[in-house]
Amino acid sequence: MSGEIEGIVVFLAIAEARNFRLAGERLGVTRSAVSQALQRLEDRVGTSLVLRTTRSVRLTEAGQLLYERANASIHQLQEAIEAVRDHQARPGGLLRIAVSSIAESFLSGAFLSGFIQAYPEVNLDILVTDEEFDIVEAGFDAGVRLGEIIEQDMIAVPVSARQRQCAAAAPAYLQRHGRPGHPFDLKNHVCIGWRPRPDTAPYRWEFAEDGRQFDMSVDPAVTTNDMRVMLRLACVGAGITFGVTETFRSYFDRGELVPLLEDFCPPFQGFYLYYPQNHRQPLKLKVLVDYIRRYRPS
Repeated sequence: MSGEIEGIVVFLAIAEARNFRLAGERLGVTRSAVSQALQRLEDRVGTSLVLRTTRSVRLTEAGQLLYERANASIHQLQEAIEAVRDHQARPGGLLRIAVSSIAESFLSGAFLSGFIQAYPEVNLDILVTDEEFDIVEAGFDAGVRLGEIIEQDMIAVPVSARQRQCAAAAPAYLQRHGRPGHPFDLKNHVCIGWRPRPDTAPYRWEFAEDGRQFDMSVDPAVTTNDMRVMLRLACVGAGITFGVTETFRSYFDRGELVPLLEDFCPPFQGFYLYYPQNHRQPLKLKVLVDYIRRYRPS
């Protein structure tokens, strides 16, 4: 039995690399050892599994069948072994997460503080960014974004309640310029906008009326990629800005900003922690997911 398992491991390496030399390098054995192990496996099953030419390596029909069945089984076995290791281990190491700058509930000090107190051996490396990129390719374990822009092949765990966007301005601005009654009125107001990068257009402000969604280009007097700049300018009465209500909440509570056009701002999906479903969760990520599910901010 051990010989058959060894042969299957070698065969899987060949099937994935489509090259005997590369398969050997992955396994740490010689090309000759790879060829011999495959020959022994083919002798046991009584048929050819691989077709070899001077230019290519491809699977036979029988080889493709074996690959599909064996690959799934090997992955299950590996996951079982890792699960046992994780059960005996303590979560630790560097956990890299790319987080949207407006994910207020996740970035709040209380939420993250509770996690690092619960798991002191896990070190968080948080990149706050609004760039959209492949987190796996960039070396991140997970990301946090609005649910509506997460790819469908990702596992997503909610980290906030449903969200709502709205416009906001300081009382001083409204005293000078009046309060807009409809999104179309924004064309007559000074607006403070946002965009993620200099090479992109300013974000269009999104609204809905009578079940119909629409967006507006407000021609901002100031455009920035920094939410803090938007808030500071709005608080001193420089203009009307627009963003997620959660970001503005403390400013509303203190009376520094006033919510505007709320009747035209329906709720939408909130923020989610996401990670690839075809990637084995390291223990440090598992404990973060469990923590979120237990103590998700509302």
